[in-house]
Order: sequence, then structure tokens, then C-alpha cells
Amino acid sequence: MLVLLLLHLVAALLAPVLVRWWGRQAFLALALVPAAAFAWTLAQLSAVLDGREVSETVEWIPALDLQIALRLDALALLFAAVVTGVGALVLLYCARYFAPDEEGTGRFAGTLTAFAGSMLGLVVADDLLLLYVFWELTTVFSFLLIGGAGGRLAARRAATQALVLTTAGGLAMLVGLIMVGQASGSFLLSEVVADPGSGTVMTAGTVLVLMGAITKSAMVPFHFWLPAAMEAPTPVSAYLHAAAMVKAGIYLVARLAPGLADVPGWRPLVLGLGVATMLVGGYRALRQTDLKLLLAFGTVSQLGFLMTLVGGGSRELAAAGVTMTLAHALFKSTLFLTVGVVDHATGTRDLRRLSGLGRRLPVLAAVGCLAAASMAGLPPLLGFVGKEAAFTALWDGGLPDRTAATVVLVGLVVGSALTAAYTARFVWGAFARKPDCADTEVAHAPEPLFLAAPVVLATAGLLAGPFSPLLAPLVAEYAETVPFGLPEVEDLALWHGWKPALALSLLTVLAGGALFAVRARVSRTQRRLAVGASADEGYWNVIQGLDRLSVLVTGTTQRGSLPAYLGTILVVVLALPGTVLLTRAPWPGEWRAWDTPVQAMVGVVVVTAAALSLRIRQRLSAVLVVGVTGYGTAVLFALQGAPDLALTQFLVETLTLVVFVLVLRKLPKDIGERHRPRERAVRGVIAVAVGAFMGAVGAVALGARTATPVSADYPEEAYDFGGGKNIVNVTLVDIRAWDTLGEISLLVVAATGVASLVFLRSRTGGVDRAERTRLTEVDRPSWLAAGATMDPARRSVVLEVITRILFHTILVFSVYLLFSGHNDPGGGFAGGLVAGLALVLRYLAGGRYELGEAAPVAPGVLLGAGLLFAGGTGVGGLVLGAEVLQTAILETTLPVLGDVKLVTSLFFDMGVYLIVVGLVLDVLRSLGAELDRQEDEDDPIELNEGEMVVR
Repeated sequence: MLVLLLLHLVAALLAPVLVRWWGRQAFLALALVPAAAFAWTLAQLSAVLDGREVSETVEWIPALDLQIALRLDALALLFAAVVTGVGALVLLYCARYFAPDEEGTGRFAGTLTAFAGSMLGLVVADDLLLLYVFWELTTVFSFLLIGGAGGRLAARRAATQALVLTTAGGLAMLVGLIMVGQASGSFLLSEVVADPGSGTVMTAGTVLVLMGAITKSAMVPFHFWLPAAMEAPTPVSAYLHAAAMVKAGIYLVARLAPGLADVPGWRPLVLGLGVATMLVGGYRALRQTDLKLLLAFGTVSQLGFLMTLVGGGSRELAAAGVTMTLAHALFKSTLFLTVGVVDHATGTRDLRRLSGLGRRLPVLAAVGCLAAASMAGLPPLLGFVGKEAAFTALWDGGLPDRTAATVVLVGLVVGSALTAAYTARFVWGAFARKPDCADTEVAHAPEPLFLAAPVVLATAGLLAGPFSPLLAPLVAEYAETVPFGLPEVEDLALWHGWKPALALSLLTVLAGGALFAVRARVSRTQRRLAVGASADEGYWNVIQGLDRLSVLVTGTTQRGSLPAYLGTILVVVLALPGTVLLTRAPWPGEWRAWDTPVQAMVGVVVVTAAALSLRIRQRLSAVLVVGVTGYGTAVLFALQGAPDLALTQFLVETLTLVVFVLVLRKLPKDIGERHRPRERAVRGVIAVAVGAFMGAVGAVALGARTATPVSADYPEEAYDFGGGKNIVNVTLVDIRAWDTLGEISLLVVAATGVASLVFLRSRTGGVDRAERTRLTEVDRPSWLAAGATMDPARRSVVLEVITRILFHTILVFSVYLLFSGHNDPGGGFAGGLVAGLALVLRYLAGGRYELGEAAPVAPGVLLGAGLLFAGGTGVGGLVLGAEVLQTAILETTLPVLGDVKLVTSLFFDMGVYLIVVGLVLDVLRSLGAELDRQEDEDDPIELNEGEMVVR
């Protein structure tokens, strides 16, 4: 199972490349991944039915009892088959749905494949926290898929709405999962269901978990996000909103119902919202004129039906629920794909403008009618089998409370009648001839491959009805895990004789047909009964209210004054930790100001520079003086025997000065004097107090230590387990690799933030290169690739020569630091900073075009590759059976080279190196090259007629 999940990950990463090579045909290759998962799932059927455990467990963080636990039982197998089978067919459908030259297809393909993998992980996860991880991944990927048409406001609004609601439910669910795990004593799903525990904590946790399922599966009152999400492309609707994402809540309830259905509050919440959702969705579907919206509200109705069945907590309802889940996935995916073909062929989904398509597209009409018949519950389709099983279960008292069973049965019968009515509306609207509407012209006849997916799904729904006894063992395997109900579940079958359930099925069809027959009167009645407000409007009113509140709070507390913000933080530090320091801290008995006179001299220089920076009125001079404090700190590190820290501090300070200089180009030369003496005095008191406080904290922290520090074992463990002698580097890439992974992720965010300040619309692409501009004829020789693009008055031949000589040497030195850092001073961070300084030198010597020649690659590529290297190191260790980010030491003897030692943390360090280089390049590109370009456009230099140069 883990291999299948990794296959989806690899396919998702490769999807943009494959689409770039093969165009939309790449979807055919991508479909092989979920198809392979589908085949593997079916191959496990005999093992699951025989009761053999199909599971995989990989220890993740044993100290926290975290593990990647995957398990395939009857319920997981059924949902996994739906996820992978429908997913493969939807990807196949995409190969003809998208135009050959449509933009964003590669991104869409990768996201859809990643979603399929996340959904598969969700249904096979046997750990509560792992399930939550996959749960949130499906939320994120669905947001990207719904809002993929980023140029349309409606798509972005729908994606944001779905993200806010499902994430809010997911947060509640996370708290609930933790409470359930604590109350039951285990975070394994299988153990929680087997022995759930009891008490207030379990009850509260269960309700919170249900909140996640309710929002995910679009239950009332959170149902409105699903119809709004129909702004997504049709393949997304057919997969996410019919067979996958919205089924996540159904799956979670079905998974927990065998153990938690008797928890107080479970049945009233699940049954009440389920029936209400079925009725609301069916009622709203009757008024839709867009075929896709009609199916969307129909999906809301059917999700309420499914939630009621799987959450009822009885064997009979559980069997009916999983059967209807499979039937719904087949017929609703088919119908959405059918609407996509109609839209492609005619250019519209408005049923008022469609007429006569049944004759013009007979194959499509047959497919749509088969799926619609299953949705309406007509024999011999699987939908009929599932609905009759549901009616039978409730008629026979499928709930502990007979009255509740009767009420639920009445609600489901009414909802099923609404289902039959909107099903007839769909078939009539899509394929029938209308007297008042001319026959619709078919602009693009669908290709056989375009029809393949809906034909296969519709055929599966047709065959699954007569052959439903073949599904009975799998359905019973899950149903028997539910404690309440009859000893044996009635087998699935197309014909059970003349029973009340058959009469109820016939009643729903006749009632639905009657509602359709008087559709005009029903429509007028709905318009008269329409209320002024809706759940969707209520949501946007809440969001707008929060926006207004945030503006009010922000306007009151944040005035845009950075000194005020900093002063507030420092005063709080003095008031709270400072009070504790003065009253309870164990002060050292002996104070030592310095170890050597050299330290004292360096300290005096640092303090003097800090004091001078307060008096200097020129910005550049002040920045340079502040830089002295940083270099002085580096000297102190070196004096204390920490060359690695000293090297890094020196490099960081140098690059910081460069960034300051780039920013200062756009600021006034002098610092204005805008503060009264009293304000300066207050700030001075705060500054001195904070300085004294931090010095005291350092002294107290060192004197208060009683236990042996953990760092005492670092030298030995760094070499034995990390394979390196440089404690600092081994700590970063092995001992505290998780911290480093978080820190480099923040560097990526910082690079994005800097770029977003300058690039208002898009930050893709690299720096402009010299061949993109006209070079001027100059007499001086060009030592750099883009040297001739510089303003002759600002060129420095000496700097160009020095750059030409040193650039490659600096790069080689940076690589040396990268590879030697495991045993000697250096490492990926220091090496990346040195490589960044080489890019700075090229930019200073030759301008923005020279920077483009030095680094002809987009910064985002470097940042992404760095994260991939660093994260891939952790995944690699996991695959090899080790801990995440654990270092593996490989030693071998090679010809010529002799003994070779390789540590896998080197690849993590390479990721750090790439991210640092990408950060520096992004800063130079944003604050250097882009600002230069803007200046060039505002004020170009004209030498001779038709000749332009760049500053």
C-alpha cells in the first residue's frame, strides 16, 4: 500500500513534465497509476474475505507513538476500489476533455493525481493522525482543483468557500480525534472501533469528529459549498464531488459507526442531519436549470441518504449504506461525465436550451439514461438494489428506537420521491425534444475515447444489479462488524419477492413521476415559498462581518509604526519574564565579564558601533556601522573556538549588508528626525533595560543548570550515528534535522515574501539575459557576458576583471564547503551563502543581465529542488526501514578512489545549499534586477539614434 501511495506521489510530480512532452495524452499514462492500484485492490479480495490481515506498519516517531499504519479490510477495499477505479477512468476522460493546447493542464494533472493518492491514503489509514493528514491533503488539493481556473472570480470564491468550511470542520475533527484516541487508549482506528471507551471526553470527541465528516460531506447547514464548487472542471466534479472527496465523510462515519454509534448524540446528529440534507438537496434540485447544478444538489441529497444509512449503527443499514455508496459513485460519476460531453458538444448546460440530443447523440443518451435509472432506483440497476435494502432495513426496525426508524423511513421515502423527480428532470432536460425549443446543434461529436469512461461506469452500474449477490460477501464482511442488528444480514439480490420495500420503491417512482408531470406548478410553488435568506448568503455575511471586525481591530491596534510594535513586544518581555527574573531566578554567585582581554576589546568595538549607529543620520553609514556589530559577533565566535558559527555569521552579515544597500537605493539618503526628546528618552530606557535583561538571562541560564547538558554526548553521537566530526553540521542535518527542515521551509516562505513585494502579479521565470536586449557598441573590452549592456559611465573594468577571475573560484569553494562541512567547518548553509556572494559579485559587476547570465534558472526551481532534496532524504530513510531523516552511512572501496564514505545526510545538506542559493537569487532578482528594470523603463539612456543601454 505504501508503494502505491508513493507511485501516486511520483506520478503527480512527473505529471507537468509528461504533459509538456506528450500534451493531453499524458493523462493516459497517468491513468495507469490508479488503474494499477485498482488491480492490486481487487487482488486482495480473497484475503479480505478469508479474514487474513492485509496491513503495513512503518515506525515514524516511536517516542511519540507515531507510525504509518495502513490496513485494508472490507470497508477500505470497497472505498479504495471506488477511489482508484473511478480515478483511473476520470484521468482517461481528461485525455479528451481538455483542448490540446489548454494552459494549466500539467498543473491540473499533477494535482488530480496527488488528490487520488491522498484519497487512497485516507481510506487505508489505520492511524487517527495519519488519517487526518490525508484528510487535510484532500482539502488542499480540492482547493487547488476547484480554483484551478484562477482567472475566474467565481472559481476562486468557490474554492475559498470550500477550503474555509472543510478546514474549519477538519480542525474540529483533529481535536476530536485526539480526544477519542486519549479516551480509548489507542490511536489505531481498528483498536478504537473494537474498544472505544466511554465518558464525557469520548462523547465530546465523537461530536467533534462528526463535525469534520459533516462539513466534508456537505451536510445541512454546510451543504452550499458543494453546488458552488461546480465552477470546477467537469472531471473534478465527477471525481471529487461524486466518488471521492465528499465520500470522505461518509467513509469516516461508516468506519467509526461499528464502535461509536452508541455514543450519546451520535444517532440524533447523524440521522437528523442526514434526512434533512436529503430533503433539502432534493427540493433544491427541482429548481435548477443548469444540468451540473441539478446534479450537484442531487449529490447533496444522496449524501444525506448515505450518511443516514452508514451512520444508523445497524448491520442492515450498514449493508445498504455501502451498497448505495458504490451505486452512487457509479451513477453520479457517469452523469457528471455525461454533462461534460454535452457541454463540449453543444457549448451549454442549460436544459432550457437543449433539445433533441437523444437522437443526435444516441450512445451518450443511452449512457445517461442508464445512470439516471440507477439514481432513481429503477431495476435492474444497482441503485434499485441498494435503495430496496435500505427500505427493508428500516421497515424491519433497523434502529434501536422503532419510532426513530419510522420517522427516518418516511424521510427517506419522501427524499427518494424527490430523487426520482429530479432524475426525470435531468433526462428530459438533457436529451428530450422540447416543442418550444429548436433542436440543439452538435458542434463537436464526442470521440470514442471521450465516451469510454461514462460507458464503462454505466455498464458497471447495470451489471452490478443482477450480479449483486457477488458483492454480498464483501458487504456482509463489513456489516457484521456492527454490533446491533439481526444475526445475519440479508444477502443482496435484485429480487426479494413482493415485500413492503418493493411497494415503497414503486411509490417513490410514481410520486417522483407525478412531481415531474406537474413541474411547472411545482416551480411556481417553490418561487412563492422561497425565503429571502439562504445558507450561502449567511456564510458570506459571516465572512464579511469577520472582515469588518478584523479591519476594526487592526485599525485600532496596528498603526503601521514598526517602532511601536517592537516597543510593545519588548515591554511585555520586560514585564513578564523580567519580573520572574528579578524575583525567582537563582543569581550566580560569581560574575565573569570576559575570558580574555581580546574579548573585551572586541566587545568594546561592538558596543561602540551600536552606540554610533544611533547618532549617524545617513542611512548607508548607519547600516555599515551596524554591520560592525555583526562582524564583531563573528570574531567573538571565532575566539570561543566556534569557527563554523563564525564563518556563517560573517557570510550572513555580508549578505545582509547587500540586501540593505539594495533597499536603501529607493529610500531617502538621510534619516529624518521626527521624534521629540521625551520619546527618545523612553525608547532609550526600554533599549537599555532589554539589553541588561538579556545579559542577565544568559548569566542566570548558565548558572542555573544542574543537570548534565545533552550536548555533552554530541561529539561521540555525532560521529557514531551521524558519521561526521563537525558537531554543528551533524546537529543541523541529523540530530535536529526536523528543526532544520522547518527553518529552510521558512527560508522558502521568506523568498516568496520578498518577491511578492516587488512582483505584484507573477513571480515565475528567471532574470532577463543579455541576448534579450540590444547591446551597444563600446570601445572597452567586455570581460563579462553582459558587460556591454552597462552604462559606460558606471562600468568598472577592474571589477569586471576581478569578477571574471574569482567567480568560478568562489563557486568551487562553495561546493568544497558543502562537501567538507560534515567533518570540517562549512556545510550546505555556509556553502550556499558563499555561492550567493558569487552571484552578488556578478550582479554588482555587470548588472541585471549579468545576473541572468550567471544564473539562467528561475529561483523557484532552486527552492523547490532544495525542498525536494531535503524532504526526499526523509522519505528515503522511511522507505529503507529507518527513521525519517535518519542518517545512513555507506562505506565502500572503489578503484582509484580507494575507501569512500558517504552519508545520506549529504543530500539533505545539498537541499539546504540549493535553498540558500535560491533565496539569494530571489532577493537579487526582486530587489536588484526587477528594480533596475523598472528604473530602465522609466528613464532609459539614449546614446545615439536607435541605441539604448541599461544602467
